[in-house]
Amino acid sequence: MATFVLLVFILLFTPPILHSQQLQNSNMNPLDLNALLSIKNSLTEISPTNSFFSTWNLTAPNPCSSFSGVTCFFNRVSILSLGTDSLPLAGSLPSSISSLTELTQLVLSPGIVTGSIPPELAQLTKLRVISLPNNRFTGIIPSAFSSLTNLHTLDLSHNQLAGSIPPSLTELPQLRILILASNSLTGYLPENISSPLLHLDLKNNELTGPLPTSIPSSLRYFSLSQNRMWGPLTNGLESLSELEFLDLSMNQFIGPIPAQLFFRPTLSSLFLQRNNLSGGLPQRPKDGEPSIGSLFYGDGSIVDLSHNSISGELSTVFDGVESLFLNNNRLMGKVPEEYVKSVYSGSTRTLYLQHNYFTGIPLEEGTVMPDTASLCLSYNCMKPPVTVMNCPENAGEELSRPAGQCSVFKNDDSG
Repeated sequence: MATFVLLVFILLFTPPILHSQQLQNSNMNPLDLNALLSIKNSLTEISPTNSFFSTWNLTAPNPCSSFSGVTCFFNRVSILSLGTDSLPLAGSLPSSISSLTELTQLVLSPGIVTGSIPPELAQLTKLRVISLPNNRFTGIIPSAFSSLTNLHTLDLSHNQLAGSIPPSLTELPQLRILILASNSLTGYLPENISSPLLHLDLKNNELTGPLPTSIPSSLRYFSLSQNRMWGPLTNGLESLSELEFLDLSMNQFIGPIPAQLFFRPTLSSLFLQRNNLSGGLPQRPKDGEPSIGSLFYGDGSIVDLSHNSISGELSTVFDGVESLFLNNNRLMGKVPEEYVKSVYSGSTRTLYLQHNYFTGIPLEEGTVMPDTASLCLSYNCMKPPVTVMNCPENAGEELSRPAGQCSVFKNDDSG
């Protein structure tokens, strides 16, 4: 997924190739030049020694080629990249930026730019990219952004934005990447998410309510982690056939996990930890039996269902997952032999099963696990194989559950 997003950005941020005839027309449009000078006056340098705006000189014969971060097309500013990682900026964005009517990409490097996001940006209807992450913008997301029908990427993450997500934002016809993570956004998600999104990142906000029933099937990356979302997972997730990364962790979702999620042909990262999920795990299809899709496994695959109330016996549905976290649930019975073989062979590097109700694991005496393996079975209804365990510090010091807890659990389970 990271490679895909990188390719998107490379394609979008590659300046257009100018012909020699275009290069001869070197004088910048006066309206654009005035807008740039207004932007320069509204932003300040943070670095005491180096200056991003050192090349923004009024006497420059050709601002299109000499101004840092400025790319022109037919003497109009088409791409504006303000600041760099080593030359961050402070100040605010002025409303006069709306004079750059040919602008297609606006990129602001991480810094401490404050104030509200100018709603006048909505007048720049040719914008395809707005990227303003890791600054200190406040206020709301302008609802006027609904006029940006060519917008492909919007990244306002890691700011201090408040209010709700404008419903019209998720209806933009060209929007593929929407990143609003790490703000203070509140309210329900828009009920209609009709934009053809590939990447939707809303983690670490204060969003509430259930999942919307309409989620674009084109999604490959979807994160709602660390919000206040609630309700079942049955809404909207069934249609996400292209999903590669799903993170709904640290919310208040309830009920069973839809079986379809375990059989996505593309899904390699599934994070559902720290919710109130319950129910059992589906069985892995036997050889020759039809399956809904391929099971996610292999290098880099990760599944975290920890800190829920998942119950029943552990099926082999996760056999081959590289990092598997099922700790702090209500799983019982014996650990299937397939998981032991996966850890022993090195295909599974992390297997956390602590704080459940397992009664055994088929480990032969003297078995030596790979140095890269992390296996934890502490605090179950069994005597764990201490010599091969490698538990995290938060697993606690107690190796087994008290017998009373195990018998009570079995009685409750059988009833």
